[in-house]
Amino acid sequence: MPVRNEAGFIARSLGAVLAQDYPAGRLEIIVVDDGSTDGTREVIAALPGAERVRVLRLEGGLIAATLNAGIRAAQGEFIVRVDGHTIIAPDYVRRCVAHLQTTGADNVGGLLRPVGLTPEGEAIAAAMSFPFGLPARFHYDEHPQDVDTVYLGAWPRAVFERVGLFNEALAINEDYELNYRIRRAGGRIFLAPDVRSEYYGRQTVAHLARQQFNYGQWKARMIRLHPRSIRPRHLAAPLLVLGVAGLGVGSLFGAWPRAALAALIGLYAAATLAASVWVAARRGWRLLAWLPVVFATLHLAWGSGFWRGLVIPPGR
Repeated sequence: MPVRNEAGFIARSLGAVLAQDYPAGRLEIIVVDDGSTDGTREVIAALPGAERVRVLRLEGGLIAATLNAGIRAAQGEFIVRVDGHTIIAPDYVRRCVAHLQTTGADNVGGLLRPVGLTPEGEAIAAAMSFPFGLPARFHYDEHPQDVDTVYLGAWPRAVFERVGLFNEALAINEDYELNYRIRRAGGRIFLAPDVRSEYYGRQTVAHLARQQFNYGQWKARMIRLHPRSIRPRHLAAPLLVLGVAGLGVGSLFGAWPRAALAALIGLYAAATLAASVWVAARRGWRLLAWLPVVFATLHLAWGSGFWRGLVIPPGR
């Protein structure tokens, strides 16, 4: 578990790890704390079962560095990643290990199931679980299958010996980059929907916009590093942003760019409204007012961040 300043949530996330039905004597729990200043380590020390937890300290590292520190310290045959804002099901580790053993995959993970705590947060969670919002399969597909990436992950230790650890030059998208190297080396990434967890992420549109802008920046940085890793779904939001920006400038000088811009915005608005109605009909009509805003935020923030990262690669 890589963490930083998680005093308000670590009792729940680490408590779920301590409550696993996997044999306790065969489960090593390592928390890598990257310079917490809010009492995170004190909360950990006060938890029932804290004697089973090994806490490593790191200062100023990116998420990849904290993950690598934990992997290097771990002694087990399998490595299972858990994040500080994720509550894993009691059978999470057992199912991960079982799938690794039965499928022969090099990485196993489940769906990202976000949880909303307010109507705004519920709309964000619902949009992130629908293909129109985030089209990667681990956001919505309930069928076991090989994919290009999964949420969190569980690996045989030998995978890291074969392809290397997480890339510490990446602040975000380090998981996709590792999975790309695994697939390039002939490995498999397996999506197992019965590997269950809940993710308590961004609860406001403003926080979501900042997150997705950063994700877009670092996706561009990752694609500069591995151009062949790009997938069609990675281009949808950037092309939308490029179309709106380009036609917006062109509309200052001619009639046809204005007509094309109006058509593009109209088509996107219609698609967004249709997706919003579809999701609201299944998740609650109270979300309908927020869903178009959330969808637009996901696409425009991510797409804008992508172009920013492609032109000016983000640094550490």
